[in-house]
Amino acid sequence: MQAKIAIGVEYQGTAYCGWQFQKHCLSVQQCLEKALSNIANTPIAVQCAGRTDTGVHAIGQVAHFEYESQRPLRAWVQGVNTQLPKDIRVIWAQSVPENFHARFSALARQYRYVIYNRSVHSAILADRVTWEGRLLDEHRMNVAAQALVGEQDFSAFRAAGCQAAHAKRNVQSIEVSRQQDFVFVDIQANAFLHHMVRNIVGSLMMIGRSEAPVEWIASLLSQGDRTLAGVTAPAAGLYFVNALYPPEFNIPQQPLNRLLWQGS
Repeated sequence: MQAKIAIGVEYQGTAYCGWQFQKHCLSVQQCLEKALSNIANTPIAVQCAGRTDTGVHAIGQVAHFEYESQRPLRAWVQGVNTQLPKDIRVIWAQSVPENFHARFSALARQYRYVIYNRSVHSAILADRVTWEGRLLDEHRMNVAAQALVGEQDFSAFRAAGCQAAHAKRNVQSIEVSRQQDFVFVDIQANAFLHHMVRNIVGSLMMIGRSEAPVEWIASLLSQGDRTLAGVTAPAAGLYFVNALYPPEFNIPQQPLNRLLWQGS
């Protein structure tokens, strides 16, 4: 009897060339499929909610796979984790109906970008946050970011190598906030273009440093020219937080305080 299983995956992306399998380097997908296959004693292929790039992290990636037999759900958590490197973990597993698809069933994705805004970088948080030594004005950044909300053409924030059919995306919410030395950019959209979040953050950081006016983001959107926007922010600060699904699938959501340096 074939079963479809959804899993939640957490990983630190520093050592990997992103989620997707690639021949020339180690990916999160490659490690996960190998571990699942070892436990299942048969090849397992996984589909994920959103492919992350080299060096990008996740606390709430969702993936699914199909398996031709019955096995306790705890085996897909406890058993698989014994086969994974220490910087990748399955955090939950559950049965899902046949019509569930980790990518195509998702209604939206949430990302958080973490900037460590202190004059000296942290040795402890190296490769886990982006450091900015100059003081950022998070209020200016937040006001500017609101121009991004809604269904719009995001060509100005699209990587040159993006393979998406078009640049229209619906940003449902974006907020820039501060907690002590940390500046957070939280963004939710139906889907994202290649490097879209990092390109947005690079431009917002220029506004936060008063190198560009608050109105600049709206201007960039209207012009649709990537070469006019800020540099791509580093991968180290970006986290895939959640994929959001219709309630009937009952997919767990990860709270932002899973990022331990946020505090409470």
